[in-house]
Amino acid sequence: MKTQPVMLATILFGCLGLAAIAQQPAPASKPDHMDHRFEDPEKFAKSFDDPARDAWQMPARVIDALKLPEDASVADIGAGTGYFSIRLAKVVPRGTVYAVDIEPKMLEYVRQRAAGLALANVVTVQGDSVSPRLPKAVDLALVVDTYHHIPNRVAFFRGLASNGLTAGGRVAIIDFRKDAPDGPPPEFRFEAAQIIDEMTKAGYRLDVDHGFLPRQHFLIFRAK
Repeated sequence: MKTQPVMLATILFGCLGLAAIAQQPAPASKPDHMDHRFEDPEKFAKSFDDPARDAWQMPARVIDALKLPEDASVADIGAGTGYFSIRLAKVVPRGTVYAVDIEPKMLEYVRQRAAGLALANVVTVQGDSVSPRLPKAVDLALVVDTYHHIPNRVAFFRGLASNGLTAGGRVAIIDFRKDAPDGPPPEFRFEAAQIIDEMTKAGYRLDVDHGFLPRQHFLIFRAK
């Protein structure tokens, strides 16, 4: 397994989660990782939605920790096959979940998956490496296993803060620790301090640092 989803299946969103850095270019040793494509939903669903993932991704506990009201609006940036989007939609039945990805085939997969479950509050959005291109500001942007794929993270999240979040809106970032047994190449993994530094430069403050995920950082930020 390479990078797993949640969210944007390539540069913008990557992952397990999918693909989508600070003001710095990708390390020269692995430039191909930034351009990794996730164009075959059926193929990637085998790993992204593998029930075995639940043991370490802990989706129910993650969503519970987000403390979302039923009418919340959420952007799942790097949605991939909808691992989190579908779960979030069930938790915010009176709200909206924007499943954001740069891969059209992934978005179609999520649309079909949501339709099959009669989840009318899932809206797919094709973003890019510069912006999630949200149609409306959201209360929460969830970025799972995608942060390391964004080529200019400071600019990306600065733009999200000014145009994509409601007053008091939050950004939750989940991405692989240096010592995780799976995930992206080592040079695309970060210490929590680096993520915090980059998000601070983008205009955020750390709100909560959840330490319960065994393989990933789970940091929640608010715009200053």
